[in-house]
Amino acid sequence: MPKGRGMIRNFITRTASMSTISTRIHGLDTLRALAVTLVVLHHYVLFVSDAPTFGWVGEVGWVGVDLFFALSGYLIGNQIFASLKSPGGFSLKHFYARRLLRTLPNYWVVLALYFLWPAFRGDAPLLPLWEYATFIQNFALEPGSAFSHSWSLAIEEQFYMLLPAVALLGILFGGSLRLAWTGIALAFIAGMLIRAELWQEMAGQNYKLYFYFKYIYYSSLCRYDELLAGVALALLRNHHAGLWARLTRHGNLMGVLGLLSCGVAFWFFLDDRYGFGITVFGFPLMALGFSLLIVAAVSEHSLLRGLRVPGAGALALWSYAIYLLHKPVCVMAAKWLKGQGYGAEHPLTITALLILSVLSGWLLYKLVETPFMLLRERYVPSNAARPGMLSPAPR
Repeated sequence: MPKGRGMIRNFITRTASMSTISTRIHGLDTLRALAVTLVVLHHYVLFVSDAPTFGWVGEVGWVGVDLFFALSGYLIGNQIFASLKSPGGFSLKHFYARRLLRTLPNYWVVLALYFLWPAFRGDAPLLPLWEYATFIQNFALEPGSAFSHSWSLAIEEQFYMLLPAVALLGILFGGSLRLAWTGIALAFIAGMLIRAELWQEMAGQNYKLYFYFKYIYYSSLCRYDELLAGVALALLRNHHAGLWARLTRHGNLMGVLGLLSCGVAFWFFLDDRYGFGITVFGFPLMALGFSLLIVAAVSEHSLLRGLRVPGAGALALWSYAIYLLHKPVCVMAAKWLKGQGYGAEHPLTITALLILSVLSGWLLYKLVETPFMLLRERYVPSNAARPGMLSPAPR
């Protein structure tokens, strides 16, 4: 076999193997699919129908972003902590290269559509390009701005840049596990105090909702609870094996407790989403619930881990691309369908736009994300400092 063809074949084999590893835990796929579904339904209600199209699920669907945060915190934290313990060591350069190859190509393609195709952004004003390019667009973000849903991507990207550097600094200065857990606890408390202070300032202002979204909901300092909870899970898994084993032996119980915690948080958010108490304490409560669901999703023999929902694996795989594209695609398509006599509440419109959200995400995934993931597997196959000694595959 020619050398080039053999390299391609090996390349595809390794990529397929990697895909199998990353998707073998069906519970995590289910959670990812649930997260993107909730966000799509919520944005449909918010930007297309302006009606209770999907009932309370559509109303509270914004929590899908928080579930994404919790999953990112756990998966990225686990990669970092596992690599730091592995024989291959941890390479900050490799980590950043892998993350950027994963997140930037899709993002830049969609960003180009916003800037080059006026219909894609509609009447919404664009921020300066450099703010999107540096992922700081969520700082004091004006509600109603174009590509506003990228606020969560900005927070995640800031998290990706900061967490490994903090972990390495902790090792450099002889940081202990006690110090790490103290830091996590203080960070949770700081987030609650910041939200409390900002809410008190907002209470005396006109246009309270405007200030809520601009300075609390979109703010990095107010919205890291779920990311931090995911990191705490990863720290627990990698440095407290006995406690982690005890937790994962009771995966179904963790799942029930997680559902109860989320249910209570959702009930309070639905009752008074912008109230003082839920603003301060609701996000940590939701972080607890999502964390327990993640424990259930990775626990041996738990119902959630073994749950195979048809299509969930594909939705999980395409979730990033779907998240980026679904909002502008649905808004544009809804306008065209309205001109044909099909309103936003018509079953044909709902079905068509939901299918279009998935198909457009799949197309972005196939044409942009997949080639760059292949490049990543070829040139930066792991986070290891010494590539010959690969770190354990993240689960």
